[in-house]
Amino acid sequence: EPSDATLPPSTANAAATATDATEQPGWVNSINLRPTEVLAQLDRHIVGQASAKRAVAIAMRNRWRRRQLPPALLKEVTPRNVLMIGPTGCGKTEVARRMAKLSDAPFLKVEATKFTEVGYHGRDVDQIVRDLMDVSMALTKKRQMEKLREEAKLLVEDRILDLLVGPEFSGTKGQRDSFRGMLEEGLLENQELEVDVPENLGAGGGKDGDGAVLAFGGDSAGMSAQAIADMVKKLGSMGAGGGRGGRGGYGAGPPMEKKKMPISEAREVILEIEIEKMLEKVDLKKEAINAAEESGIVFIDEIDKICSSKDYNSKSADASAEGVQRDLLPLVEGTTINTKYGNVNTDYMLFIGSGAFHAVKPSDMLPELQGRLPIRVELNGLTEEDLYKILTEPEANLVIQQIELIKTEGVVLKFDDDALREIAKLAAHLNRTVENIGARRLHTVMERIMEEISFQAAEMDKEAEVTVTKALVKERLSDVMLTSDLSKYIL
Repeated sequence: EPSDATLPPSTANAAATATDATEQPGWVNSINLRPTEVLAQLDRHIVGQASAKRAVAIAMRNRWRRRQLPPALLKEVTPRNVLMIGPTGCGKTEVARRMAKLSDAPFLKVEATKFTEVGYHGRDVDQIVRDLMDVSMALTKKRQMEKLREEAKLLVEDRILDLLVGPEFSGTKGQRDSFRGMLEEGLLENQELEVDVPENLGAGGGKDGDGAVLAFGGDSAGMSAQAIADMVKKLGSMGAGGGRGGRGGYGAGPPMEKKKMPISEAREVILEIEIEKMLEKVDLKKEAINAAEESGIVFIDEIDKICSSKDYNSKSADASAEGVQRDLLPLVEGTTINTKYGNVNTDYMLFIGSGAFHAVKPSDMLPELQGRLPIRVELNGLTEEDLYKILTEPEANLVIQQIELIKTEGVVLKFDDDALREIAKLAAHLNRTVENIGARRLHTVMERIMEEISFQAAEMDKEAEVTVTKALVKERLSDVMLTSDLSKYIL
C-alpha cells in the first residue's frame, strides 16, 4: 500500500479555509477537500473515469456545503444518492476505496450480495447502519484521543514519579525533584516499575463505558461463541468488583492486573490509562451518532446482483434478490435503526450504489429504488491505451510492484516500454475474445510473464539484471493466445 494518507499541503489548509473560525462539534472540522482536490487525489491511483470521480467529488463537497446552511434549511436538504454503472474491472470499487481514505467521515463499504431478506437466516440490511456506527465510534474515539493526548502526556511523568517515590504529599520534595531530573535525562529508562493495568485496556472508553456493551446486534450470525465468552467474563468481573458502574471511587472500576515493565514501556501504557480515564468524561456515543447521521457515507457494491431480470419468472426463490431491494428502500429513503449505541436516523446519510449490470439492466431494479439513486454515472470499459496507462501512471502500479518485489532478492528488474505496450495489447485482446474482466486481466498477463522470473529470482546472483522485452512477453503468452483463439469454436 502506498502511503496515500500523506495528503498534499493544499489539503491541510483546505480545512482551515473551508470552515469558519467558530468552533463546531468535532465531526464538522473534518477534511474538507474541494472537488478539484478530490479529483487530483483520485487521479493519483485511478486512470480515466472522469465522470465518476466528478460525481463523487461533488457529493462529498455537498455534505460540507449542507452543514454550512442555517438550521431551518439544514433539515430540508437531503443528499443526492449516486448509482455507478460500468463493466467489471473498470474502477468502481477502487473509487470507493480511495474515497474512504480521503474523507474522515464515517465510511462503510458493503456488498449487497451478503444480505438476505428479513425472515431468512443471514444478515438484515439494518446491519449496514450498525456497522457504520461501529466505524463512527472508532473514528470519534480516535479523534478524541488525539485531542487528549497532549494533556495526558503532562500527567504521565507525575504518575511514574508516584510509582518511584510514592505520592506527591509523602516524602521529601527534593527527592522527587532529583528523580524528575534523572527521568528527563533518560537515566531511568531501564528501571522496572509495577503498573496496575486494566485487564481490558483499550476496549472500553466513553462516558457510559461503551466497550462494556455486549455485541448482540440484530445479526444472528454475530451471536457467536466469542460474544458468549465475553458475556461470561463481564459477569464474572462485575461480581468481582463491579463493572464501570461506580466511577466515583477508585474501589469500583475495571478489574486490574499488576504488570512489571521498564519505564520506557510503562510510559505508553500509563498514557493509555490516563487517556481512558479522561475519555470517561466525554459523551462519545452522542458525538458518534451525530457524525454517522450527518456525514456518514455508505457504499453498496454489487447492487446489480440483487436484481432479477424482468424477462424471467419474476417470482424467484432467491432470498437475497428482490426482497433485499425492498428492505433497502426505507434505509435509503430515511428511517430510524436501533443500534447498541442508541437510535440512528438515516435521513441524511449518503448512499452510493455500484454494479456492473451485465446480466440485468438498471431499469430492472425496483422503480422506487431507482428513484432514490437519482444521479447516474456511466463508467466506460477500458481500451488498450487505458490499460497501458494503468500499467504506468498510478503511484503503485503493477510494474513498480513487481520491480520492488524482485528487488528484495537483490535482483534488478526492468521493463522495456514496447514490452508494456505489448502487455496492454494482449490484455485488451483477451478481454475482447474471452471475457471482459477489465483491468484485472493485467494481473493474469503479468503473473504469466513473471512466473519464471519469480521462481528463479532467489537463485540469481546479487545485482543481476533481468529485462522484460517484447519478445519475452510474446513467448510467455503464446499458449494463452492460441487457446483463446480456439475457445470460440469449442461447443
